Amino acid sequence: MHRDPELEAFCAFFNKLDKSCTRKLYEFYTDDVVFTDPLHRVEGARALEAYFSTLYENVTSCRFTFHHGQRSGQDAFVTWTMQLVHPRLDRGREIEVPGCSHLQFAADGSGKVARHRDYFDAGAMLYERLPLLGGAIRLVKRQLDG
Repeated sequence: MHRDPELEAFCAFFNKLDKSCTRKLYEFYTDDVVFTDPLHRVEGARALEAYFSTLYENVTSCRFTFHHGQRSGQDAFVTWTMQLVHPRLDRGREIEVPGCSHLQFAADGSGKVARHRDYFDAGAMLYERLPLLGGAIRLVKRQLDG
């Protein structure tokens, strides 16, 4: 794979993201960024900072292991595994969620991301880990598999 300094810098930043450094988003995202994941769609850097600040508020830890990255022009894809610890999910134990991000870098050559879309199984990350709901979802999945 060809090394891409902008993609590597973005991944390094994202892996350090927590509730204390959301203001650094402006160094990596355009002011009019559009961020989408299976749970939300956020438009604008200010709204994205607020989203991440709220998201990380109760997180004990969150880190990413980046596996493969590929970039062609402004488009890049990165596969990853997120390791997340949240006191309300899976009794505070670490959970791993595989995913992929599609990034579109700004055409102005700034190296900033203008579009960011994350793909992951929200059920595996969230719904299956909640106390009452998780058991019901796992039961339904077993019924569908069997």
